[in-house]
Amino acid sequence: MSFTYDTEVALASAAALINSAKDDVDPLDTLEGLDRFLEEQRFSGSRTHTEAELDAVRALRAELEVLWFADEDDAVALVNAILRRANALPQLVRHDEWDWHLHATAPEAPLEERMATEAAMALADVIRGHELDRLRSCAAEDCDGVVLDLSRNRSKRFCDMGNCANRTHVKAYRARKARSA
Repeated sequence: MSFTYDTEVALASAAALINSAKDDVDPLDTLEGLDRFLEEQRFSGSRTHTEAELDAVRALRAELEVLWFADEDDAVALVNAILRRANALPQLVRHDEWDWHLHATAPEAPLEERMATEAAMALADVIRGHELDRLRSCAAEDCDGVVLDLSRNRSKRFCDMGNCANRTHVKAYRARKARSA
């Protein structure tokens, strides 16, 4: 199943937010780090640039990680809770370089509310499409990052945080060479 471009972007952004906690140095330790993260993820709308905003985004990160691994019934409950909390009112918008897509909060809503709602709307599409198995953990033994598998054949196994795939393949290659020697 393919998702709309705004759903894929929101899912990728949610995965990046969750994985930001897995880095050796948390990029969300500072307001400047949050600024960089939001710029990389091309997030728009109002900001307070306060520690409270940063704390709320970090709390959202933990909430989304729980949702990422939830079964369908729990995922539905969590998505609905996020949408209720935000008083979500879906509407079509076009801004910046984006064509028509859905927003469910106003641009002046608090940052964490906009981020949560976008993730929840995207995850609602995943749930409705019975595609929760596309949300998984990185297959590398030494990584606890999350994976968003949008591949046609559902074959993505490693996260986008670093070189987990390469590291795992090199380790397996060396093990095969050692056994054959």
